[in-house]
Amino acid sequence: MTLLLHNLPPITSSASSLHYTTRTTKSDITVCVVSGSNADKPKIKPKITKIKIKEPDDYHATLKALNSKGRIPRKSLGQHYMLNGEVNERLVDAANVGDGDVVLEIGPGTGSLTNVLVESGANVLAIEKDPYMAALVNERFSATCRVKVIQEDFTRCHLRSHLSSFLGSDYSEGNSYAKVVANIPFNISTDIVKQLLPMGDIFSEVVLLLQEEAALRMVDPSLRTSEYRPINIFINFYSDPEYKFKVPRANFFPQPKVDAAVVVFRLKQAADYPQVSSTKSFFSMVNSAFNGKRKMLRKTLQHIKPSLEIEEALVNVGLAATSRPEELTLEDFVKLHNLIGDT
Repeated sequence: MTLLLHNLPPITSSASSLHYTTRTTKSDITVCVVSGSNADKPKIKPKITKIKIKEPDDYHATLKALNSKGRIPRKSLGQHYMLNGEVNERLVDAANVGDGDVVLEIGPGTGSLTNVLVESGANVLAIEKDPYMAALVNERFSATCRVKVIQEDFTRCHLRSHLSSFLGSDYSEGNSYAKVVANIPFNISTDIVKQLLPMGDIFSEVVLLLQEEAALRMVDPSLRTSEYRPINIFINFYSDPEYKFKVPRANFFPQPKVDAAVVVFRLKQAADYPQVSSTKSFFSMVNSAFNGKRKMLRKTLQHIKPSLEIEEALVNVGLAATSRPEELTLEDFVKLHNLIGDT
């Protein structure tokens, strides 16, 4: 929206003699005219100054955008649209997005976060599964060359190919790292984390808005609890996670049943990964270790080595022969794998 102000010369008449009128032009420009009642004064053509006012991506703007495509949020796609521009700004700040950065956004929706990214100077590759939302974001940013929208299911897309094309020579020569900043559907958060975190050769940081319970579980797992799972080993193998801030559910439309939170995953380079003979073999062992709640490792891993050898390996790394998976840290699993794991 653009507001036009008329810079008029001083008017000496009393306030009661002033008349205010407004009109709206075809281009949605509102004009405010202030005039005196004295018809004898000479007519002076006012000077016009334009002031641009940022349109907020609030509740009404979100509904307007959805209505423009005849859409309602789809539960099957986990669509919850952000209504608070300040949350988007904090999300972008958490990733330290600056001029010229390349940012991958997953599920841009109506483009509210995309807008903040562009204002921060980023070049945005947005991947959106919903064809109607993809078309909406395309239209919204058609005037800028900073946004490329791909209508595709992120969990099935050829991400490296898309990024290679978008980043160009800098990516192929290893001179540039992109970032991920996204408000993702809660129901596919684990799939997205598993897909992104091993890509430290492309991304430096992954900043995601997640369900708060999942965010806390991913960032601060406690040993000897039911919340300690293979995903915790995976996350810490490939990244250094940090919980940033909570986002109350009232900031979304439609309002979910849970609160959300922002997590930053700072990705490790391959040289900084824990040293294992094979990552595929390592995570296969970790997943097997957690099969069967509260079972001892000498039972869950006996398909790899006989139980006695599992016990000996546990003792060799400083653990009890009766250890269970929830008692082992990432470093413990690495040591165990290097003793018993398949190569």
